[in-house]
Amino acid sequence: MIYLWLKVVHILAVTAWMAGLFYLPRLFVYHSADAPGSDTEGIFKIMERRLLKAIMRPAAVVALASGAGLVAMGGASLSEPWLWIKLVLVLAMTGFHGSLEFFVRQFAWGLRPASSRFFRLWNEVPSLLLVLIVIAVVIRPFS
Repeated sequence: MIYLWLKVVHILAVTAWMAGLFYLPRLFVYHSADAPGSDTEGIFKIMERRLLKAIMRPAAVVALASGAGLVAMGGASLSEPWLWIKLVLVLAMTGFHGSLEFFVRQFAWGLRPASSRFFRLWNEVPSLLLVLIVIAVVIRPFS
């Protein structure tokens, strides 16, 4: 029964984390197009910081910890190829999250780290990773 509750926590944490990973780059699209020193620049900075600190970081920590707990409880064997595929993709998702942390700091300092076009494209990365992770978990390729 504990395993199933841990799975519930994992799914909820992943959902919250993904919501932030989808939304934060969209904020960057608008922030990067906004003029430095404008009235809305301060609003963007607050929104980005709060989304990152209050939702995304805690959700990422809980998602990663609960996922590790599920593996430790025997939910999957490290000898299964699909699990390694998922772990590599989750590592990539964590790296993507790290890039968003970097961009939030850059914007907080008043910089424009990239164009709105870049952030429109960057916004697609978590969608692609999520699709691949779900395929790895449900289809379990190479198993």
